[in-house]
Amino acid sequence: MDSVAGDFQPVYRAAQEFMAQDETPGWLVYDYRESNPVFRQVIRPSGHVTRPCYFYLPVGGAPTLLTHHVDAGKFAASGVDCIVYRNRETLVSALRGLVAGVGRLAMEYSPMNELPRVSRVDAGTVELVRSLGVEVVSSADLMQAATHRWTPEQLADHRETADKLGRIVNEAFACAGERLGRGVTEFDLAEFIRQRFAEEAIASPDGPIVAVNANASDPHYEPSAAQHSPIRPGDWLLIDLWAKGVAPGSVYADITWCAYAGSRVPARHQEIFDIVTGARDAAVEYLQDAHRRGAVVQGWQADRVARDYIGARGYGDWFTHRLGHSIGFEVHSEAVNLDGFETHDTRRIIPGVCFSVEPGIYLPEFGVRSEIDVFMSEEGPYPSSPVQREVALLG
Repeated sequence: MDSVAGDFQPVYRAAQEFMAQDETPGWLVYDYRESNPVFRQVIRPSGHVTRPCYFYLPVGGAPTLLTHHVDAGKFAASGVDCIVYRNRETLVSALRGLVAGVGRLAMEYSPMNELPRVSRVDAGTVELVRSLGVEVVSSADLMQAATHRWTPEQLADHRETADKLGRIVNEAFACAGERLGRGVTEFDLAEFIRQRFAEEAIASPDGPIVAVNANASDPHYEPSAAQHSPIRPGDWLLIDLWAKGVAPGSVYADITWCAYAGSRVPARHQEIFDIVTGARDAAVEYLQDAHRRGAVVQGWQADRVARDYIGARGYGDWFTHRLGHSIGFEVHSEAVNLDGFETHDTRRIIPGVCFSVEPGIYLPEFGVRSEIDVFMSEEGPYPSSPVQREVALLG
């Protein structure tokens, strides 16, 4: 078998196993000018592709690619059989032949765009496939089962990076504490973290978040050279940092820790920190208990546990985002999110996927978030990153 095609055999096998269990006859992965990131996780062109492509994987048998004549050469080394079209008429004719006799196909489609990370195929393409007598269903669970379950090597890579992030965040707190009397800003600390990333051979295209007091109430605040705040005694400090290794195939880790610039945490800050970490731990315990009982959990259900925990303590209105996001080749990746708030994520939390658990309470004067990474193993879910238990003290 061609080495390039061999790279994707585990993906094809996983997809076909899922489709057999789910009674789905086939998976049709559509892409136009890199509109669908899933496409390059099932086939790898050798260069830029300019026309629409359809990759079809039946529940049994080999895959087929439908591509335009001008792009066919980009797939010559893929090892996948190609059908070539030249114009609109031959495209529709070839697509009709490709799906003939298939009553239902999974595509990267989400009804009512409920799951934006899944909904990658435009409405017109869905209409075209339906016009050929095919029912289009969502590939939401199929896609994550085939393309987003980690190998042991990826898990080890993630855990190594997560450990580095844990060390770096504590080094950043120590740096801030040492420089409190001489003057230190959010941007200074962000630059310190970026330098440590380079030294540890990990990287991120953006971040980190380094935020004091009310700035920490903006979940995606980032200081810049032009706009930042000083860190002074008595300040609350939140640091959110994410990165992956620089080697090809590395996956992300992502954590958020909090600190207080003083010798004793104020009661109000401690109260909010305890509620946030309690919600975090309640969600993890829920997932672990569900696994022991043999129950399958969907993403929205884990979100509900943490949201109810915070709501019962009077701060539900201040928890303004989903509980967690998929982690993979991107820090916000394509598999299940822990979300019953921004969306209603009905994807199953399956073995092999990783996600963040990061409840937050964002008050006008300060914000608290505690973020850990959780890996869903065959033996059950567990934190795969360092876990903050106490507020760090800078004084």
